[in-house]
Amino acid sequence: MPRRSYRGDTKFRLRKAATITSEVRGGRRREFTEGVYRRSFNVYSMRHAVSITSYPKEETLVRSLQRLERAPALSEQVYHKLRGHLRSGEIVGGQPLQELPLAERLGVSRTPVREALARLASEGLLVSDGRSFIVPALTEQDVDDIYEVRFLIEPAAMKDIARLARDKAVRAALEDALADAATAHKAGDAVAFRDANIAFRAAWLALCPNQRLVKVIEQYADHMQHIRAITLGNPPMRAIVLKGLRGILRALAAGDGDAAAAATYVHLQNAKKCFIDAMGLRAPARTSP
Repeated sequence: MPRRSYRGDTKFRLRKAATITSEVRGGRRREFTEGVYRRSFNVYSMRHAVSITSYPKEETLVRSLQRLERAPALSEQVYHKLRGHLRSGEIVGGQPLQELPLAERLGVSRTPVREALARLASEGLLVSDGRSFIVPALTEQDVDDIYEVRFLIEPAAMKDIARLARDKAVRAALEDALADAATAHKAGDAVAFRDANIAFRAAWLALCPNQRLVKVIEQYADHMQHIRAITLGNPPMRAIVLKGLRGILRALAAGDGDAAAAATYVHLQNAKKCFIDAMGLRAPARTSP
């Protein structure tokens, strides 16, 4: 790095510097950029020299560096971790979720945990219970409300993707998930069946071009996930779900949007009945004496 020093009359030195920067004063340091060089002036005292240091600008040295991908915010990571556990049923209804134990378990501060819990509560997946959060216990009215929304949006979304799913390559993930579900049901593996069911949903949602619609579908489907972990442990209920998935895929393979929508509606109706029966939400019908 070239370094040059000027000694002599103070006025000359200050005028010399002033031609480059008007900010040079005794003992103060200012920088300016000219071309590809940056020069720095140090005025040490009235009896010392003015030093001029030249070195290439940083931009000429780091062109090979690329912009880094930012990691998701901690609150976002905590949110997805907790939501994943809610979906899998590992967080059960009535289990208290408190900031401090969760923060210690996840190795983060309480702030991202608090933000994640508040976000899940705003989506209706958790409710506040004093100083903690819990998975809400759904009533029959809650189930009716949730499925009313799902009846409106999921058949319509399935109808939209039918023209895409007619392509065998496009629906390959759906067929793989269905095959896994059939294998798991035959083996009596409730966990593998649940995972295959989730994979089937993820595969058809991936074909949906309206991402806002996808988020709404996921949100309302997630309300039922912790219950699904219970109901899919029942072999007859798994058989009903498997039959529904087969009917949906058959309509998609034919590219028949109306049939796919109808199959989805029937599938949701059966799922709703299974949930209500499994949770004992509906009082048994009275028989006449």
